[in-house]
Amino acid sequence: MANRLKTFFLLGLLTVIFVLIGSIWGRGGMITALLIALAMNWISYFFSDKIVLAMYRARELSYNEAPAVHNIVGELTQKAGLPMPRIYLIPSATPNAFATGRNPEHSAVAVTSGILDILTESELKGVLAHEMSHIKDRDILIATVAATIAGAITVLARMMMFFGGGRDSRRQGNIIGLAGMMVLLILAPIAAMLVQLAISRSREYLADEEGARLAGNPSYLANALRKLSAGVRMAPMNNSNPATAHMFIVSPFSGKSMLALFSTHPPVEERIKRLERLVS
Repeated sequence: MANRLKTFFLLGLLTVIFVLIGSIWGRGGMITALLIALAMNWISYFFSDKIVLAMYRARELSYNEAPAVHNIVGELTQKAGLPMPRIYLIPSATPNAFATGRNPEHSAVAVTSGILDILTESELKGVLAHEMSHIKDRDILIATVAATIAGAITVLARMMMFFGGGRDSRRQGNIIGLAGMMVLLILAPIAAMLVQLAISRSREYLADEEGARLAGNPSYLANALRKLSAGVRMAPMNNSNPATAHMFIVSPFSGKSMLALFSTHPPVEERIKRLERLVS
């Protein structure tokens, strides 16, 4: 419940930032930016699954190729009351997985060859339960809403910096006011991105918790996260697109860098601690 409330709060904060920056230029600029962002995210929402699966050269995995994976997903879908998603294999040594699709009826789960090599069946069950929780909670829809608002903020800020501020600010010629407006135009997109990332991290915590209950044992996912974290450090997904990093169960990037500040995932150590607290 706390993570859900946090998500709604952050979505509300994005809306406030959007309205604040839009008020500088008026309703026209705000509506234009929103329409542009909505068009971009409409395409992403309806076609992102096909795009991302093609991007990682994923192919559909038949039952005969991986009966254990199909059996685990089938068991989890029955327990969660969800339709059976399509299952895909990504030819990558990096151990990872993600779920995609705009709703449970159009969903897919993708696993890398690397994750099948290093996880036991119980650990794989923990990972797949996490992904099924994303599908059940329609996290892709939430991510799209957040991306729409954050994208509108960025587009609006860039438009205003290119064309100048609103008529009122130019007429007043107030240097302090103009300086404040420029600071807002620079910082608002950064703030929107950070809020969007915070939403992604909140959904990861929620999927961990719900996935642990769905799998029947929080230790399954906790043990899997330890292996996945180490596996990504040893074999990072160098061809991973940062725009799709939030989809994976663990960040496909390795090491400490500036990317950590903008990580779409909570620290693995904290995720494991929270899961271990559920074992009681």
